[in-house]
Amino acid sequence: MDYFKQFQKHIQNHDYAEFLTLWEEYCMGDEIEPKELKKTLELVKDSDLSTPFGRHVENALALWEKLQDDPNAHEIFMLIIDIQTTNTPELASLAFSYLKNLHENSKHFNEKIRLVGLRDRQNFQGSVRNFELLNHFGVGQFVYHTGGWGVGEIMEVSFLREQIALEFDYVPGIKDLSFQNAFNTLKPISKEHFLARRFGNPDELEKFARKDPVAVIRMALKDLGPLTAAELKDELCEVVIPEAEWAKWWQSTRAKIKKDTLIEVPSGLKNPFKLRDEAVSHEETLQKFFEKKPSPTTLIQMVYAFLRDFPNTLKNDTFRMSLQEKLTDALSSHELTDAQELQIHYFLQDLSPEQELTSVSELIKRFVSVKDVIQDISIIAFKKRVLQDVRKVRDDWEEIFLDLLITIEQNPIRDFILQELINVGKEEEISEKLVELLAHPSKQPQAFMWYFQKIMAKNATLPFADDRGKERFFESMFILLNQIEQSANAREHVKKIHAFITNGRFAIVRKIFEHAEKPTVQEFLLLATKCQSLTSHDIKILHSLAEVVHPSLKKGRKVRDEEQEEPLWTTQDGYERLQARIKEIATVETVENAKEIEEARSHGDLRENSEYKYALEKRDRLQGELKMLSDQLNKARVLSPNDVTTDKVGVGAIVECDANGDSISYTLLGPWEADPEKGVLSFQSKLAQSMVGKTIGEKVSIQGKDYTIKGIRNYFEG
Repeated sequence: MDYFKQFQKHIQNHDYAEFLTLWEEYCMGDEIEPKELKKTLELVKDSDLSTPFGRHVENALALWEKLQDDPNAHEIFMLIIDIQTTNTPELASLAFSYLKNLHENSKHFNEKIRLVGLRDRQNFQGSVRNFELLNHFGVGQFVYHTGGWGVGEIMEVSFLREQIALEFDYVPGIKDLSFQNAFNTLKPISKEHFLARRFGNPDELEKFARKDPVAVIRMALKDLGPLTAAELKDELCEVVIPEAEWAKWWQSTRAKIKKDTLIEVPSGLKNPFKLRDEAVSHEETLQKFFEKKPSPTTLIQMVYAFLRDFPNTLKNDTFRMSLQEKLTDALSSHELTDAQELQIHYFLQDLSPEQELTSVSELIKRFVSVKDVIQDISIIAFKKRVLQDVRKVRDDWEEIFLDLLITIEQNPIRDFILQELINVGKEEEISEKLVELLAHPSKQPQAFMWYFQKIMAKNATLPFADDRGKERFFESMFILLNQIEQSANAREHVKKIHAFITNGRFAIVRKIFEHAEKPTVQEFLLLATKCQSLTSHDIKILHSLAEVVHPSLKKGRKVRDEEQEEPLWTTQDGYERLQARIKEIATVETVENAKEIEEARSHGDLRENSEYKYALEKRDRLQGELKMLSDQLNKARVLSPNDVTTDKVGVGAIVECDANGDSISYTLLGPWEADPEKGVLSFQSKLAQSMVGKTIGEKVSIQGKDYTIKGIRNYFEG
């Protein structure tokens, strides 16, 4: 539709002169595309060019006459009469003859001709469409009100009074409308129209939606046009499918829609589902994708998703051979990484196992760094597949597995590696890796929490799964939390750890404290107090749980309920940033996460749906962060110049230190302003606390080196 795009451009630019020139050229053409002409007339009818164009629309009659029995011909003629403004006798005669030929035997024919303006022929704009509307009027028929009243069912028709009575979806009671008002506000819809069925018999539509959900979606898209997932929910949820059952129904329906050849499925939430004019096979969809010459990474992702969703397409030998040819071409036409080459070979192996088995084995044998190749693969199923093949063909597979155990990112892959190593009795080597992890948990925080959660949940035969091992991981967890709290990049890990500690009414803490000795529990409590992401309420709960196991701890704890908690100091900017962050979580990220959960749920099979699990984890993290930040906001106190003293180090001080000419400066502020790389420390940090209370001339140890405090300045004085 090359002409349509040009017409659309001129209308958008309000360029009437260029539009009219193009229209004259278009009407002189010998060939006509009915759908293009119809779309063009619909577009101009709804534009501000409609009135001036009304003097020239009749030029399309020559094109219309060529259409003969085309299904679009009737709508095109109605559009011409809708737009025209000349009201010439010749056009009136044509409209009258057209209607007489179609409806001469219809009841009240002459009266309808009068009502639409074709008797006096003074103004008959829209007469054909209005005649069709009058013809549609009948008790039990349905119409749509363009003014916002929704669907209406006709209850009574009176040609004597020239009015109808209707019951509408969105307005109470029965409403009377004159025929003239009806011409301006009503559109006829059939009893099979989606809106008519929803209004007239929603129970029956619900049964149909449960029996054939894809057919209902097709109906909605056909009658209402392209719709996003959210818009489909607005149209169907509660009225057709009860709110409580919507998520489950939509999840199942969306999985079926993906396999429907008449519905075009969008790539994102904001894009609409569309109904195609003709079915497009899944094979055709993939072929068109190849024509766009995608990058190797995009090609791999697309082919993997396609074969996962539509495995039956491989029963078509012609398609399978074509796909094999495309993938073989990709091997030679792109500069591929080792990971990309291997994944394409896996596709080819699946398409033709006998030919490709040797190629995969040889590739894996020659890789210099199998670890890097596996890390570069984003598809989890392929990661595991590579590991299985590495296990078969590499003599150094145990070393590779041990190297990946801690560094690989995906927990399912870690689980596989761990089990394979245990199967061959590598517990001692695993323990050595875990000792490294315990010593430096902040290097691999995700792996640390994966293994800690694993030994706490089950499998007492794993290394460090005894009581002492669990205590060591528990201790290192607090150290990890303290180490990463100041890093903006570790925010997600901090939230996960906090959720792990507090979930199930501190269930993990109860399990650890139950078997730990009193000195060990005391060490845990001390470490917990150094973690600023744990609120005072969290700390109190930890103490209470400790006292249940070791009642003597209560005597040494000097906590008075009436004591005022130490404030969390912050600058005005920090306070406002905290407020903004809380607002962002509550009003933006939580809403977006809810959409992510709904989108992920619609992908089907929640047991294998990693996107759904991630979305749920993200929800928990957001809720945890919101609670933590809200608690901190309640304790926050904005730092003022009067709160800062320069006779000794405290919050708000700029501390200048020197060691034999080696100068260094630190600013002590609240936890939200902390930026160690710029010398801004949280006053709660270990280094800051080592300075607090010291005066000029006293020494402080910084990274194992003794510095002398040379000056203390007020932060507000620069």
